[in-house]
Amino acid sequence: MELAPATESGSPSGADGPGTALAVRQEPAPAPAGPARRTGALCALGGTWLASRTLLLLLVTGVLRMAGGDITTDVWLIYHGWYGVLQTGTFPLDDVTWQYPPGAALVIMLPGLLPWSYLVSFWVICGIADGVAMALLVRTGLRRGRALTGAWVWVAGVPLLGPMIYNRYDVIVTAIAVAGLLALIRRPAIGGILLGLGGIIKIWPLIGLIGTPSGRRTRRAWTAAAATAVSVGFLLAAGMNGAFEFLTFQKDRGVEVESVGALPLHFARMAGAWDGRVTMNYGSVEMLGPWVTVVGKVMLAGSVLGFGWLLLWRFTAKRRTAATMYDAALAALLIFTVTSRVISPQYLVWLVGAAAVCLTVRTTSQRPVALLVLAATPLTVVEFPLLFSDLVGSEPWAVTALTLRNLLLLAATGLSCVRLWRSTRGPAQLPATVVLDRAEPVSSTGYPVRPGIAYEQDLLDGIDRPEAPAPRRR
Repeated sequence: MELAPATESGSPSGADGPGTALAVRQEPAPAPAGPARRTGALCALGGTWLASRTLLLLLVTGVLRMAGGDITTDVWLIYHGWYGVLQTGTFPLDDVTWQYPPGAALVIMLPGLLPWSYLVSFWVICGIADGVAMALLVRTGLRRGRALTGAWVWVAGVPLLGPMIYNRYDVIVTAIAVAGLLALIRRPAIGGILLGLGGIIKIWPLIGLIGTPSGRRTRRAWTAAAATAVSVGFLLAAGMNGAFEFLTFQKDRGVEVESVGALPLHFARMAGAWDGRVTMNYGSVEMLGPWVTVVGKVMLAGSVLGFGWLLLWRFTAKRRTAATMYDAALAALLIFTVTSRVISPQYLVWLVGAAAVCLTVRTTSQRPVALLVLAATPLTVVEFPLLFSDLVGSEPWAVTALTLRNLLLLAATGLSCVRLWRSTRGPAQLPATVVLDRAEPVSSTGYPVRPGIAYEQDLLDGIDRPEAPAPRRR
Protein backbone atom coordinates (compact mmCIF):
# COMPACT_ATOMS: atom_id res chain seq x y z
CA MET A 1 0.00 0.00 0.00
CA GLU A 2 1.43 3.42 -0.97
CA LEU A 3 0.55 7.10 -0.90
CA ALA A 4 -0.19 8.35 -4.41
CA PRO A 5 -1.75 11.46 -5.90
CA ALA A 6 -5.30 11.29 -7.07
CA THR A 7 -6.87 13.42 -9.74
CA GLU A 8 -10.41 14.20 -10.71
CA SER A 9 -10.23 11.66 -13.49
CA GLY A 10 -9.35 9.06 -10.90
CA SER A 11 -12.42 9.72 -8.80
CA PRO A 12 -15.27 7.23 -8.90
CA SER A 13 -17.68 7.57 -11.75
CA GLY A 14 -20.96 9.02 -10.78
CA ALA A 15 -19.51 11.40 -8.13
CA ASP A 16 -20.67 14.95 -8.55
CA GLY A 17 -20.04 18.26 -6.95
CA PRO A 18 -16.89 19.51 -5.25
CA GLY A 19 -15.61 17.91 -2.09
CA THR A 20 -12.85 15.86 -0.60
CA ALA A 21 -12.63 12.24 0.47
CA LEU A 22 -10.15 9.74 1.72
CA ALA A 23 -9.17 7.01 -0.71
CA VAL A 24 -6.97 4.01 -0.52
CA ARG A 25 -4.50 2.84 -3.10
CA GLN A 26 -3.30 -0.69 -2.59
CA GLU A 27 -0.37 -2.47 -4.12
CA PRO A 28 -1.42 -5.33 -6.38
CA ALA A 29 -1.73 -8.59 -4.53
CA PRO A 30 1.08 -11.08 -5.15
CA ALA A 31 0.41 -13.21 -8.16
CA PRO A 32 -1.01 -16.57 -7.19
CA ALA A 33 1.07 -19.65 -7.68
CA GLY A 34 0.88 -21.06 -11.17
CA PRO A 35 -1.33 -24.07 -11.89
CA ALA A 36 1.65 -26.39 -12.23
CA ARG A 37 3.11 -25.33 -8.89
CA ARG A 38 -0.25 -25.62 -7.14
CA THR A 39 -0.87 -29.04 -8.66
CA GLY A 40 2.57 -30.18 -7.52
CA ALA A 41 1.89 -28.99 -3.97
CA LEU A 42 -1.46 -30.77 -3.89
CA CYS A 43 0.06 -33.98 -5.25
CA ALA A 44 2.79 -33.85 -2.60
CA LEU A 45 0.22 -33.29 0.13
CA GLY A 46 -2.06 -36.04 -1.11
CA GLY A 47 0.76 -38.53 -1.58
CA THR A 48 2.20 -37.85 1.88
CA TRP A 49 -1.23 -38.14 3.49
CA LEU A 50 -1.93 -41.48 1.78
CA ALA A 51 1.52 -42.88 2.62
CA SER A 52 1.42 -41.80 6.26
CA ARG A 53 -2.15 -42.99 6.79
CA THR A 54 -1.39 -46.34 5.17
CA LEU A 55 1.44 -46.83 7.64
CA LEU A 56 -0.83 -45.66 10.45
CA LEU A 57 -3.54 -48.15 9.48
CA LEU A 58 -1.00 -50.98 9.36
CA LEU A 59 -0.07 -50.10 12.94
CA VAL A 60 -3.68 -49.66 14.03
CA THR A 61 -4.80 -53.02 12.64
CA GLY A 62 -1.79 -54.87 14.03
CA VAL A 63 -0.21 -55.79 10.71
CA LEU A 64 2.83 -53.90 11.97
CA ARG A 65 3.29 -54.19 15.70
CA MET A 66 4.47 -51.53 18.08
CA ALA A 67 5.79 -52.02 21.60
CA GLY A 68 3.62 -50.99 24.49
CA GLY A 69 0.83 -53.53 24.50
CA ASP A 70 -2.69 -53.48 23.10
CA ILE A 71 -3.92 -49.91 22.67
CA THR A 72 -7.28 -50.90 21.16
CA THR A 73 -8.69 -51.74 24.59
CA ASP A 74 -10.39 -48.39 24.97
CA VAL A 75 -12.47 -49.08 21.86
CA TRP A 76 -13.45 -52.76 22.00
CA LEU A 77 -13.73 -52.92 25.79
CA ILE A 78 -14.59 -49.49 27.24
CA TYR A 79 -16.33 -47.72 24.33
CA HIS A 80 -18.14 -50.88 23.28
CA GLY A 81 -19.24 -51.43 26.86
CA TRP A 82 -20.62 -47.89 27.01
CA TYR A 83 -22.35 -48.50 23.69
CA GLY A 84 -24.22 -51.44 25.19
CA VAL A 85 -25.35 -49.35 28.17
CA LEU A 86 -26.35 -46.35 26.04
CA GLN A 87 -28.56 -48.59 23.90
CA THR A 88 -30.74 -49.17 26.95
CA GLY A 89 -31.58 -45.46 27.18
CA THR A 90 -29.31 -44.50 30.05
CA PHE A 91 -25.82 -43.15 30.51
CA PRO A 92 -23.22 -45.30 32.34
CA LEU A 93 -24.30 -44.08 35.78
CA ASP A 94 -22.28 -46.63 37.72
CA ASP A 95 -19.08 -46.27 35.71
CA VAL A 96 -16.74 -43.58 37.09
CA THR A 97 -14.69 -43.75 33.89
CA TRP A 98 -17.58 -42.01 32.08
CA GLN A 99 -16.48 -38.39 32.49
CA TYR A 100 -17.72 -36.80 29.30
CA PRO A 101 -20.49 -34.35 28.40
CA PRO A 102 -23.70 -35.99 27.13
CA GLY A 103 -22.85 -35.32 23.48
CA ALA A 104 -20.12 -37.95 23.72
CA ALA A 105 -22.91 -40.52 23.56
CA LEU A 106 -23.49 -39.53 19.92
CA VAL A 107 -19.91 -40.45 19.02
CA ILE A 108 -19.99 -43.68 21.04
CA MET A 109 -23.23 -44.76 19.33
CA LEU A 110 -22.08 -43.84 15.83
CA PRO A 111 -20.06 -47.03 15.03
CA GLY A 112 -23.19 -49.08 15.66
CA LEU A 113 -24.71 -47.61 12.49
CA LEU A 114 -22.03 -49.18 10.30
CA PRO A 115 -22.09 -52.80 9.11
CA TRP A 116 -18.71 -53.90 10.48
CA SER A 117 -17.62 -54.81 13.98
CA TYR A 118 -17.60 -51.98 16.52
CA LEU A 119 -13.80 -51.76 16.46
CA VAL A 120 -13.49 -51.66 12.66
CA SER A 121 -16.38 -49.19 12.36
CA PHE A 122 -14.70 -46.92 14.89
CA TRP A 123 -11.48 -46.97 12.87
CA VAL A 124 -13.43 -46.10 9.72
CA ILE A 125 -15.07 -43.11 11.39
CA CYS A 126 -11.72 -41.87 12.70
CA GLY A 127 -10.22 -42.20 9.22
CA ILE A 128 -13.11 -40.24 7.71
CA ALA A 129 -12.74 -37.51 10.31
CA ASP A 130 -9.00 -37.34 9.60
CA GLY A 131 -9.67 -37.04 5.87
CA VAL A 132 -12.36 -34.38 6.31
CA ALA A 133 -10.07 -32.22 8.45
CA MET A 134 -7.34 -32.59 5.85
CA ALA A 135 -9.70 -31.63 3.00
CA LEU A 136 -10.93 -28.54 4.84
CA LEU A 137 -7.40 -27.37 5.59
CA VAL A 138 -6.38 -27.86 1.95
CA ARG A 139 -9.49 -26.05 0.68
CA THR A 140 -8.82 -23.13 2.98
CA GLY A 141 -5.13 -23.06 2.14
CA LEU A 142 -5.86 -22.62 -1.56
CA ARG A 143 -7.67 -19.32 -1.02
CA ARG A 144 -6.01 -16.00 -1.67
CA GLY A 145 -3.97 -14.86 1.33
CA ARG A 146 -3.96 -18.34 2.86
CA ALA A 147 -1.35 -21.11 2.89
CA LEU A 148 -1.15 -24.89 2.70
CA THR A 149 1.22 -24.95 5.68
CA GLY A 150 -1.68 -25.81 7.97
CA ALA A 151 -2.49 -28.89 5.91
CA TRP A 152 1.14 -29.98 6.20
CA VAL A 153 0.99 -29.62 9.98
CA TRP A 154 -2.03 -31.94 10.04
CA VAL A 155 -0.42 -34.42 7.64
CA ALA A 156 2.67 -34.66 9.85
CA GLY A 157 1.18 -34.26 13.31
CA VAL A 158 -1.50 -36.95 13.32
CA PRO A 159 0.71 -39.97 12.43
CA LEU A 160 3.42 -38.75 14.83
CA LEU A 161 0.97 -39.57 17.62
CA GLY A 162 1.01 -43.23 16.59
CA PRO A 163 -1.81 -45.77 16.32
CA MET A 164 -3.35 -44.49 19.55
CA ILE A 165 -4.91 -41.63 17.59
CA TYR A 166 -7.38 -43.93 15.79
CA ASN A 167 -8.24 -45.65 19.05
CA ARG A 168 -9.58 -42.55 20.81
CA TYR A 169 -12.48 -40.40 19.69
CA ASP A 170 -10.54 -37.14 20.05
CA VAL A 171 -9.63 -37.03 16.35
CA ILE A 172 -13.37 -36.90 15.59
CA VAL A 173 -13.92 -33.98 17.95
CA THR A 174 -10.83 -32.24 16.57
CA ALA A 175 -12.17 -32.50 13.02
CA ILE A 176 -15.40 -30.82 14.16
CA ALA A 177 -13.41 -28.08 15.90
CA VAL A 178 -11.21 -27.51 12.83
CA ALA A 179 -14.32 -27.14 10.67
CA GLY A 180 -15.85 -24.71 13.16
CA LEU A 181 -12.74 -22.55 13.45
CA LEU A 182 -12.28 -22.36 9.68
CA ALA A 183 -15.92 -21.32 9.26
CA LEU A 184 -15.86 -18.53 11.88
CA ILE A 185 -14.76 -15.70 9.59
CA ARG A 186 -17.03 -16.25 6.61
CA ARG A 187 -19.94 -17.97 8.33
CA PRO A 188 -19.86 -17.16 12.04
CA ALA A 189 -23.19 -18.85 12.75
CA ILE A 190 -22.06 -22.11 11.12
CA GLY A 191 -18.75 -21.89 12.97
CA GLY A 192 -20.60 -21.38 16.24
CA ILE A 193 -22.87 -24.35 15.60
CA LEU A 194 -19.91 -26.65 14.92
CA LEU A 195 -17.95 -25.43 17.96
CA GLY A 196 -21.08 -25.76 20.10
CA LEU A 197 -21.54 -29.33 18.87
CA GLY A 198 -17.90 -30.08 19.65
CA GLY A 199 -18.35 -28.48 23.07
CA ILE A 200 -21.25 -30.70 24.09
CA ILE A 201 -19.10 -33.69 23.06
CA LYS A 202 -15.87 -32.70 24.81
CA ILE A 203 -15.98 -29.09 26.10
CA TRP A 204 -12.65 -27.83 24.71
CA PRO A 205 -13.84 -26.73 21.21
CA LEU A 206 -15.74 -23.89 22.91
CA ILE A 207 -12.33 -22.40 23.74
CA GLY A 208 -12.07 -21.54 20.04
CA LEU A 209 -14.53 -18.69 20.54
CA ILE A 210 -12.21 -16.73 22.87
CA GLY A 211 -10.58 -14.75 20.08
CA THR A 212 -13.58 -13.67 18.01
CA PRO A 213 -13.68 -9.87 17.61
CA SER A 214 -16.46 -8.05 19.41
CA GLY A 215 -19.46 -7.09 17.33
CA ARG A 216 -22.24 -8.68 15.37
CA ARG A 217 -20.16 -11.62 14.19
CA THR A 218 -19.17 -12.59 17.71
CA ARG A 219 -22.76 -12.36 18.89
CA ARG A 220 -23.86 -14.65 16.07
CA ALA A 221 -21.09 -17.17 16.69
CA TRP A 222 -21.49 -17.25 20.48
CA THR A 223 -25.29 -17.42 20.28
CA ALA A 224 -25.17 -20.25 17.77
CA ALA A 225 -22.63 -22.16 19.90
CA ALA A 226 -24.65 -21.74 23.09
CA ALA A 227 -27.93 -22.65 21.38
CA THR A 228 -26.40 -25.79 19.86
CA ALA A 229 -24.77 -26.99 23.07
CA VAL A 230 -27.85 -26.30 25.19
CA SER A 231 -30.34 -27.81 22.74
CA VAL A 232 -28.35 -30.99 22.11
CA GLY A 233 -27.67 -31.37 25.82
CA PHE A 234 -31.36 -30.84 26.63
CA LEU A 235 -32.52 -33.39 24.06
CA LEU A 236 -30.09 -36.00 25.36
CA ALA A 237 -31.00 -35.26 28.98
CA ALA A 238 -34.70 -35.52 28.15
CA GLY A 239 -34.32 -38.80 26.27
CA MET A 240 -31.80 -40.60 28.50
CA ASN A 241 -31.12 -40.92 32.21
CA GLY A 242 -28.04 -39.41 33.86
CA ALA A 243 -26.86 -37.05 31.13
CA PHE A 244 -24.91 -34.85 33.57
CA GLU A 245 -23.98 -37.46 36.13
CA PHE A 246 -20.40 -37.28 34.87
CA LEU A 247 -19.93 -34.05 36.84
CA THR A 248 -20.03 -35.97 40.11
CA PHE A 249 -17.08 -38.14 39.06
CA GLN A 250 -14.56 -35.27 39.03
CA LYS A 251 -14.25 -34.17 42.65
CA ASP A 252 -12.02 -37.01 43.92
CA ARG A 253 -9.57 -37.13 41.05
CA GLY A 254 -5.84 -37.25 41.65
CA VAL A 255 -3.01 -36.03 39.41
CA GLU A 256 -2.62 -38.03 36.21
CA VAL A 257 0.88 -39.46 35.72
CA GLU A 258 1.45 -37.68 32.38
CA SER A 259 0.45 -34.17 33.47
CA VAL A 260 2.77 -31.27 34.17
CA GLY A 261 1.76 -31.40 37.84
CA ALA A 262 2.93 -35.01 38.08
CA LEU A 263 6.57 -34.11 37.35
CA PRO A 264 7.53 -32.95 40.88
CA LEU A 265 5.85 -36.07 42.30
CA HIS A 266 7.83 -38.27 39.91
CA PHE A 267 11.11 -36.60 40.93
CA ALA A 268 10.23 -36.85 44.61
CA ARG A 269 9.38 -40.51 44.16
CA MET A 270 12.72 -41.20 42.45
CA ALA A 271 14.47 -39.49 45.35
CA GLY A 272 12.55 -41.61 47.85
CA ALA A 273 10.72 -38.58 49.25
CA TRP A 274 7.19 -39.51 48.10
CA ASP A 275 5.45 -42.61 49.38
CA GLY A 276 2.13 -42.28 47.59
CA ARG A 277 0.69 -44.78 45.16
CA VAL A 278 0.03 -44.83 41.42
CA THR A 279 -3.17 -46.56 40.38
CA MET A 280 -6.08 -46.52 37.95
CA ASN A 281 -8.48 -43.91 39.29
CA TYR A 282 -11.49 -42.35 37.55
CA GLY A 283 -10.52 -43.58 34.11
CA SER A 284 -6.79 -42.77 34.12
CA VAL A 285 -3.60 -43.75 35.92
CA GLU A 286 -3.23 -41.19 38.70
CA MET A 287 -0.86 -40.38 41.53
CA LEU A 288 -2.55 -40.47 44.94
CA GLY A 289 -1.07 -39.60 48.30
CA PRO A 290 0.93 -36.77 49.93
CA TRP A 291 1.10 -33.40 48.15
CA VAL A 292 -1.42 -34.47 45.49
CA THR A 293 -4.11 -32.15 46.84
CA VAL A 294 -1.66 -29.22 46.89
CA VAL A 295 -0.52 -29.94 43.34
CA GLY A 296 -4.14 -30.14 42.20
CA LYS A 297 -4.93 -26.74 43.74
CA VAL A 298 -1.85 -25.21 42.12
CA MET A 299 -2.95 -26.54 38.73
CA LEU A 300 -6.45 -25.16 39.25
CA ALA A 301 -4.99 -21.79 40.21
CA GLY A 302 -2.95 -21.87 37.01
CA SER A 303 -6.12 -22.42 34.98
CA VAL A 304 -7.83 -19.49 36.72
CA LEU A 305 -4.85 -17.19 36.16
CA GLY A 306 -4.63 -18.29 32.54
CA PHE A 307 -8.31 -17.54 32.01
CA GLY A 308 -7.83 -14.13 33.63
CA TRP A 309 -4.93 -13.39 31.26
CA LEU A 310 -7.08 -14.36 28.27
CA LEU A 311 -9.82 -11.95 29.38
CA LEU A 312 -7.23 -9.19 29.85
CA TRP A 313 -5.88 -9.84 26.37
CA ARG A 314 -9.35 -9.90 24.82
CA PHE A 315 -10.40 -6.56 26.29
CA THR A 316 -7.11 -4.78 25.58
CA ALA A 317 -6.25 -6.09 22.09
CA LYS A 318 -5.93 -3.15 19.69
CA ARG A 319 -5.18 -4.81 16.39
CA ARG A 320 -6.65 -7.88 14.72
CA THR A 321 -6.08 -9.82 11.55
CA ALA A 322 -7.63 -12.97 10.15
CA ALA A 323 -5.11 -14.98 12.17
CA THR A 324 -5.94 -13.42 15.54
CA MET A 325 -8.91 -15.57 16.50
CA TYR A 326 -7.03 -18.72 15.49
CA ASP A 327 -3.90 -17.68 17.37
CA ALA A 328 -5.99 -16.95 20.46
CA ALA A 329 -7.66 -20.36 20.23
CA LEU A 330 -4.29 -22.13 20.19
CA ALA A 331 -2.95 -20.03 23.08
CA ALA A 332 -6.07 -20.70 25.18
CA LEU A 333 -5.98 -24.41 24.43
CA LEU A 334 -2.32 -24.62 25.44
CA ILE A 335 -3.02 -22.78 28.70
CA PHE A 336 -5.80 -25.13 29.73
CA THR A 337 -3.84 -28.21 28.62
CA VAL A 338 -0.68 -27.54 30.62
CA THR A 339 -2.65 -26.46 33.72
CA SER A 340 -4.92 -29.51 33.65
CA ARG A 341 -4.53 -32.33 36.15
CA VAL A 342 -4.77 -34.70 33.18
CA ILE A 343 -2.78 -34.69 29.93
CA SER A 344 -3.78 -37.84 28.14
CA PRO A 345 -1.73 -38.53 24.99
CA GLN A 346 -4.72 -37.97 22.69
CA TYR A 347 -4.92 -34.36 23.89
CA LEU A 348 -2.02 -33.59 21.58
CA VAL A 349 -4.26 -33.98 18.54
CA TRP A 350 -6.27 -30.99 19.82
CA LEU A 351 -3.12 -28.89 19.71
CA VAL A 352 -2.12 -30.22 16.30
CA GLY A 353 -5.55 -29.30 14.91
CA ALA A 354 -5.50 -25.79 16.39
CA ALA A 355 -1.92 -25.21 15.17
CA ALA A 356 -2.90 -26.39 11.68
CA VAL A 357 -5.76 -23.89 11.56
CA CYS A 358 -3.40 -21.08 12.63
CA LEU A 359 -0.96 -21.87 9.86
CA THR A 360 -3.61 -21.61 7.14
CA VAL A 361 -3.11 -17.83 7.51
CA ARG A 362 0.19 -16.41 6.32
CA THR A 363 0.24 -13.68 8.98
CA THR A 364 -0.12 -16.00 11.97
CA SER A 365 2.13 -15.34 14.96
CA GLN A 366 2.17 -19.01 15.96
CA ARG A 367 4.62 -20.63 13.52
CA PRO A 368 7.33 -21.40 16.14
CA VAL A 369 4.61 -22.56 18.53
CA ALA A 370 3.38 -25.06 15.94
CA LEU A 371 6.92 -26.42 15.60
CA LEU A 372 7.12 -26.95 19.36
CA VAL A 373 3.78 -28.77 19.32
CA LEU A 374 4.99 -31.01 16.49
CA ALA A 375 8.20 -31.71 18.41
CA ALA A 376 6.15 -32.79 21.43
CA THR A 377 4.10 -35.35 19.49
CA PRO A 378 6.76 -38.07 18.99
CA LEU A 379 7.78 -37.74 22.63
CA THR A 380 4.17 -38.45 23.51
CA VAL A 381 4.42 -41.76 21.66
CA VAL A 382 7.61 -42.53 23.59
CA GLU A 383 5.98 -42.00 26.99
CA PHE A 384 2.77 -43.70 25.83
CA PRO A 385 2.61 -46.47 24.90
CA LEU A 386 6.31 -47.34 24.54
CA LEU A 387 7.48 -46.51 28.09
CA PHE A 388 4.19 -46.21 29.90
CA SER A 389 4.74 -49.12 32.29
CA ASP A 390 8.11 -47.60 33.22
CA LEU A 391 6.48 -44.20 33.66
CA VAL A 392 3.98 -45.68 36.11
CA GLY A 393 6.98 -46.88 38.12
CA SER A 394 8.71 -43.45 37.80
CA GLU A 395 11.72 -44.97 36.05
CA PRO A 396 14.32 -42.32 35.12
CA TRP A 397 14.30 -42.81 31.33
CA ALA A 398 10.50 -42.68 31.14
CA VAL A 399 10.31 -39.62 33.40
CA THR A 400 12.98 -37.97 31.23
CA ALA A 401 10.86 -38.45 28.10
CA LEU A 402 7.80 -37.08 29.89
CA THR A 403 9.79 -34.11 31.21
CA LEU A 404 11.00 -33.20 27.74
CA ARG A 405 7.47 -33.46 26.34
CA ASN A 406 5.96 -31.33 29.09
CA LEU A 407 8.74 -28.74 28.92
CA LEU A 408 8.05 -28.38 25.19
CA LEU A 409 4.36 -27.82 25.94
CA LEU A 410 5.21 -25.26 28.63
CA ALA A 411 7.56 -23.45 26.25
CA ALA A 412 4.90 -23.52 23.53
CA THR A 413 2.35 -22.04 25.95
CA GLY A 414 4.59 -19.18 27.06
CA LEU A 415 5.72 -18.41 23.51
CA SER A 416 2.16 -18.56 22.19
CA CYS A 417 0.90 -16.08 24.78
CA VAL A 418 3.80 -13.68 24.24
CA ARG A 419 3.45 -13.71 20.46
CA LEU A 420 -0.33 -13.35 20.62
CA TRP A 421 0.00 -10.37 22.96
CA ARG A 422 2.61 -8.65 20.80
CA SER A 423 0.72 -9.26 17.57
CA THR A 424 -2.28 -7.32 18.87
CA ARG A 425 -0.43 -4.41 20.50
CA GLY A 426 0.18 -0.96 19.07
CA PRO A 427 -2.10 1.32 17.07
CA ALA A 428 -4.51 -0.15 14.58
CA GLN A 429 -3.05 -0.37 11.10
CA LEU A 430 -4.87 2.02 8.79
CA PRO A 431 -4.54 2.16 5.00
CA ALA A 432 -2.56 4.95 3.40
CA THR A 433 -4.80 7.87 2.36
CA VAL A 434 -4.80 10.85 0.03
CA VAL A 435 -7.16 13.77 -0.54
CA LEU A 436 -9.41 13.56 -3.60
CA ASP A 437 -11.14 16.41 -5.36
CA ARG A 438 -14.47 14.64 -5.35
CA ALA A 439 -16.28 12.81 -2.60
CA GLU A 440 -16.21 9.05 -2.76
CA PRO A 441 -19.75 7.71 -2.43
CA VAL A 442 -20.40 5.05 0.14
CA SER A 443 -22.47 2.17 -1.18
CA SER A 444 -25.67 1.67 0.73
CA THR A 445 -25.71 -1.99 -0.17
CA GLY A 446 -22.55 -2.87 1.71
CA TYR A 447 -19.97 -5.12 0.11
CA PRO A 448 -20.23 -5.83 -3.63
CA VAL A 449 -19.58 -9.50 -2.88
CA ARG A 450 -20.80 -11.84 -0.17
CA PRO A 451 -20.09 -10.09 3.19
CA GLY A 452 -18.26 -13.02 4.74
CA ILE A 453 -15.77 -13.22 1.87
CA ALA A 454 -15.24 -9.45 1.82
CA TYR A 455 -14.72 -9.41 5.60
CA GLU A 456 -12.20 -12.23 5.43
CA GLN A 457 -10.29 -10.62 2.56
CA ASP A 458 -10.25 -7.33 4.42
CA LEU A 459 -8.53 -9.02 7.35
CA LEU A 460 -6.17 -10.99 5.14
CA ASP A 461 -5.11 -7.76 3.43
CA GLY A 462 -4.21 -6.37 6.88
CA ILE A 463 -6.76 -3.56 6.79
CA ASP A 464 -8.32 -2.72 10.15
CA ARG A 465 -11.23 -0.28 10.24
CA PRO A 466 -12.06 0.25 13.92
CA GLU A 467 -14.11 3.32 13.08
CA ALA A 468 -15.75 2.00 9.91
CA PRO A 469 -19.33 3.07 9.17
CA ALA A 470 -21.90 0.71 10.62
CA PRO A 471 -23.18 -0.64 7.26
CA ARG A 472 -19.71 -1.97 6.47
CA ARG A 473 -19.20 -3.67 9.82
CA ARG A 474 -20.55 -7.19 9.87
